[in-house]
Amino acid sequence: MPGYRHTSLLAGALALAAALAFADPGAAQDRGGASTVEVSDEGRELYEQICQSCHMADAKGGGVPGAMFPALAGNPRLADHDYASIVVLKGRGGMPWFTDILTRPQIAAVINYVRGHFNAYPDAVTVADLDRITTANPPVPDCNCGH
Repeated sequence: MPGYRHTSLLAGALALAAALAFADPGAAQDRGGASTVEVSDEGRELYEQICQSCHMADAKGGGVPGAMFPALAGNPRLADHDYASIVVLKGRGGMPWFTDILTRPQIAAVINYVRGHFNAYPDAVTVADLDRITTANPPVPDCNCGH
């Protein structure tokens, strides 16, 4: 039942997000103009609680043909922090958007965790970056899921 798996994953993510809504949003990383990504405990926790159910604990993705989850580890597309921000804010394919689920500081924290822990991209995503992207309203990037 392909629709059931997607529905149950989304329901689980939404339930978890509701629980996280009561977390302290001030604890997330917003580094302003930091030149290196600092991996926060909150970013790790959000990844483990929400993202790894699809992208796996090692962030190498997986799944079966027709239901593949892209790898985040070693993903060159994440070098562009706007790309990562747009996808998390707006969703893409089977991935839900997180604009109404997580706070902006939480979104920045989890993106910085993925970009810093599973990759070595040096520039941090900030709440100001997320605000800029939301204001500019760029389109969701095309999926090149062959990686």
